[in-house]
Amino acid sequence: MYVPAVHESPIDPDAWAEQLQVGQFRHLFDHLPGTMFFAKDRQFRLVMGNPAFVHRCGFATEAELVGLTDDCIFPPRLAVNYRRDDERVLASGAPLLGIIELFPAEAGSPSWFVTDKLPLFDRAGRPHGICGTVRSYEGQRAALQPYLDLAPIAEHLRTHFREPLHVADLAHRAGLSVRQFGRKFQATFQMSPRAYLMQLRVDRACDLLASTDMPVTRVALEAGFYDHADFARQFRKHMGMTASEYRRSEGAG
Repeated sequence: MYVPAVHESPIDPDAWAEQLQVGQFRHLFDHLPGTMFFAKDRQFRLVMGNPAFVHRCGFATEAELVGLTDDCIFPPRLAVNYRRDDERVLASGAPLLGIIELFPAEAGSPSWFVTDKLPLFDRAGRPHGICGTVRSYEGQRAALQPYLDLAPIAEHLRTHFREPLHVADLAHRAGLSVRQFGRKFQATFQMSPRAYLMQLRVDRACDLLASTDMPVTRVALEAGFYDHADFARQFRKHMGMTASEYRRSEGAG
């Protein structure tokens, strides 16, 4: 665990935040795929919207929607529901999360979306507006589906990480050919099954190095490595240091 040097001054998050330009964090939402972001003032007028939200509302720029309320943009039956939830968040000062509701899709007809709404507070701690995200229900499910499909395989690897890797067996468990399985695993986890297994073994080794005084050779065996040279190579590749250096950095051993 990292311990600050004695000459370093303690961190004051409030002072740090005051040095930042206002509103920078909102731009994070400009780059989240499948996520619309908005913010409203106390009069429920829109004051912010990321590009995805602006486009879905039928505008070209954020400036076009600033100052508008939901009833200026959406069908009355939808706008009424949005306002009801906004009023509830503003009155209670508490978030509303996981709202499943209709929201206009790109084709124009409403589809099911997942909305989260949170209160925004002024410097005195009073509710001063709301912000929220809107995500496609079907889109979220589609994005998660590859992980759900391979979840039993990932769990099997986590449980049996000490055992030799048999890709053909994993592919059979997934109901796929070896080639299909390899492509799908790579696309889902951004690494091969072997790389995933190596990461699990290195993670286990890190736990043992930090929490026990086992000799490094024993740690390698307990983590599923049968060759100490391979363990040393893989550990340095993943952690950027030797196992002994890692143990010292964690204050163990």
